[in-house]
Amino acid sequence: MARKAGLRVWDKPASACLSSRIEYGRPVTPEALQVVERGEDALRALGFRQFRVRHHGDIVRIEIAREELARAFSFEMAGEFTSIFKKLGFKFITLDLEGFRSGSMNSLLPADELTRKRA
Repeated sequence: MARKAGLRVWDKPASACLSSRIEYGRPVTPEALQVVERGEDALRALGFRQFRVRHHGDIVRIEIAREELARAFSFEMAGEFTSIFKKLGFKFITLDLEGFRSGSMNSLLPADELTRKRA
């Protein structure tokens, strides 16, 4: 429908609320949300289309769609990621080898809590 309506973002991937990028138990603050947003803006500027920046305190976990991972694995891109995310305040920068997975933060929840959240 968006394409038929002539919207320029018709092929933009779905994106959940930024707070879903922050690990469970960590306070969702305006600062943390801004860091996630700036990180995702930087990945978009690098040409990646489907990704998430997962905030784990001092650690950032970058998830990139499997079809884009080969490009992300280059030494050049590792340098870009390091520069971007160190400037955003992260001490450790990781690239998730499983790639982008919607809802991946839920894997940190105990099974019984995950069942309650889905109910």
